[in-house]
Amino acid sequence: MRFRPRGSTGWSARSIASSWIWCQSSIAGWRSKIAAIRELRRSHYDVAFDLQGLLKSAVLARLSGAQRVVGFSSKYLRERLARPFYTDVYDPGGGGMYDPRERSHVVQMNLGLLTTIGVAVGPPEFPIERVDTEIARAMRERAGNRYALVNPGAAWPNKRWPAARYGAVARAIEDRHGLKTIVSWGPGEEGLAQEVVRESSGAALLSPRTSIGDLLALIRGATLMISGDTGPTHVAAALGTPIVGIYGPTRPSRNGPWAQADITISRDSICQCHHLRRCTRERMCLLDVEAAEVLDAVERRLAAV
Repeated sequence: MRFRPRGSTGWSARSIASSWIWCQSSIAGWRSKIAAIRELRRSHYDVAFDLQGLLKSAVLARLSGAQRVVGFSSKYLRERLARPFYTDVYDPGGGGMYDPRERSHVVQMNLGLLTTIGVAVGPPEFPIERVDTEIARAMRERAGNRYALVNPGAAWPNKRWPAARYGAVARAIEDRHGLKTIVSWGPGEEGLAQEVVRESSGAALLSPRTSIGDLLALIRGATLMISGDTGPTHVAAALGTPIVGIYGPTRPSRNGPWAQADITISRDSICQCHHLRRCTRERMCLLDVEAAEVLDAVERRLAAV
């Protein structure tokens, strides 16, 4: 779906990232928060959409000065205290975020917010500009121009598949298909990425620190992406890069790629910590996923390319 409003649109991720860290209590921190709010209010937005469903995102949307603040109904919020800050509410019509029967995809749910302002929802489109960077070109050259991309990190511990198993998959991909694996990483994840490289016996290459542009170029150029439920995987889905997804506490039906040929591996049916940041069991269900199962998915996905 492509929507071109006659007014202007904005995105407050920068303000949240730089100014809305709630544990920051210094005077300078509070000044930056106030500055972010003033910046939003100067734009005189008519509508603010809260896609996160968190208390802090709802408060920010309300403080933006928008006449209408649109969010999800209480059962679809990550934090239900966000609900009083909305003037308009969209209910996707299912059991809610934590209902094990819920199968609505998050992309369709987010687009559904537009119906509250009279916009008809069609198939999603992601017109992301094609970019290339020096880092992406250098990594492609090191990998021989064809490569798999692995992103082992994730903010939630129970989304991280073991580094040793990623390494085993990288070895097998090189043995069977002659593909090197590039390992990408984000803040605080370099050690995890290095472990994947060590476990690969030379089949994997460590990416240097990347910008968003570098990561976009690496993902777009990959023959295959193997990762958990994390930002780079969603970027790969938007770019149409083939994906094998390894899912723990989040449901692939909600958070997974939507291309029919993409493959997700999950223990959704036995998981006890859906949408919780930490596993509630002694042994997380993601550990039940062995390298052989992921390799089988890799073979099937590469066969469909």
